[in-house]
Amino acid sequence: MTLMDAPAFNARKAQRTRILAITGVVALAVALVGTGLWFLQVPWQFWHWPSDHKVNKFMVAVESGDLNKAYGFWNNDSAWQQHPQLFQPYTITEFTKDWGPSSDYGTITSHQIFVSHRAGNGVIVGLYINGNKGKPLFLRVDSATNTIGFSPVELYSGP
Repeated sequence: MTLMDAPAFNARKAQRTRILAITGVVALAVALVGTGLWFLQVPWQFWHWPSDHKVNKFMVAVESGDLNKAYGFWNNDSAWQQHPQLFQPYTITEFTKDWGPSSDYGTITSHQIFVSHRAGNGVIVGLYINGNKGKPLFLRVDSATNTIGFSPVELYSGP
């Protein structure tokens, strides 16, 4: 069949196709609203993934007992031992008191990230330490420096 042999335009068929397409789009929209738009919520779970991943790597280092590596994640400087004077406000000794076996949590063996939320120029990440769901720990990842610190803000973790 060549271009000159094309069938004649069928207005009725074109209108039927258009109506079916519009009906399909409307039906899909109604179905998505009815199901709570679950597929649109999934990407938001990964919105703070870089900060969650950083905190997760930090906590894995703490759990393994490698506090030197964890301190490197905390300060976003894996070579911190070559210039420890830069981190005088929060030295490795104070860090070890907060995160070592003598910390408020004891020996940290597990963690669970349950919430993360952007606040100001950072992301607040909520954690349960050692399965203790009663008192969460909130850390903050600074977006500019990519350092981790204790969060002055606590997020609502629900009843």
